[in-house]
Amino acid sequence: MSDILVHIELTRSGHVGAAARGLLAAAARLGTPIALTVSDVPLATEAVARLGELGAVRVHAVTSDATQAILATPLVDALGAAVAAYAPAAVLLSGSADGREAAGRLAVRAGGVLLADVVDVAAHDGQIIAEHSVFGGSFTVHAVADGGLPIITVRQGAIDEQAPAAIPELLKADMPAPPGNQAAVLSFSPAPETSARPELRGAATVVSGGRGIGSEANFALVEQLADALGGAVGASRAAVDAGYIAQTAQVGQTGVTVAPQLYIALGISGAIQHRAGMQSSKTIVAINQDEDAPIFEVADLGIVGDVFTVVPQVIELLKNRT
Repeated sequence: MSDILVHIELTRSGHVGAAARGLLAAAARLGTPIALTVSDVPLATEAVARLGELGAVRVHAVTSDATQAILATPLVDALGAAVAAYAPAAVLLSGSADGREAAGRLAVRAGGVLLADVVDVAAHDGQIIAEHSVFGGSFTVHAVADGGLPIITVRQGAIDEQAPAAIPELLKADMPAPPGNQAAVLSFSPAPETSARPELRGAATVVSGGRGIGSEANFALVEQLADALGGAVGASRAAVDAGYIAQTAQVGQTGVTVAPQLYIALGISGAIQHRAGMQSSKTIVAINQDEDAPIFEVADLGIVGDVFTVVPQVIELLKNRT
């Protein structure tokens, strides 16, 4: 089987990032997953074991003092060296800000073909096929790389699988700081964790509220259902503009694009700008009093009713199940 190179993002504490599970599962469909990490300290034994649990057959751990001081270049250097060493059939990266930047720069260096914001991948007749969800999720497009190495960024949360566990071979490499002028990191301020809920962009379950929730105080109902399901909290732009919740929770064309396994829309009408950010979710449930609300056009399950009557009953059922 061909090697598939997967960039694994690490947290600042050195733990394997949440996107690794889906990326390695996608790689296992295409060939032999090779996990590439780049960090300023040697990769911890626990992280290597975790990557094995997630299906990495080989872990290529690059250590570079420059990773905390120089933007992107050390990662692109490490990816370029790994591509030269393994000649992979494809490179997979998370669709995060860092992943997107590294993928674009790697495509230029390696003469590859960039396939961005992919929601699924498959192998057929020796080709790697990337699936995109476009025009707000209204169309599905399949693309192949013609004449170059496929470099693929995968939308976070789009692939909810886990590859069979493996006992990974660990390869270590040191990389010197890149020469010349580089964009440098002069300082940074860690963003404090304000919630124990999963991050909205990569969450498997998202519960969102719209203007139909009525007030900031009522938005607690959205949060209660999210907590009962272990999900993240989102919102429509109308709810954000009304001051019910911070803009960071906004899902849609001018907010975060999500692709969870379950998306629950509460009191959301379903304007096209909102649907553009969530329509590729695997299962969509909508609760709204307006039976003509556009959100029902994309819902797998629609409930016409008052969210303040329906949702408390759902929460109670979930509590009874546990």
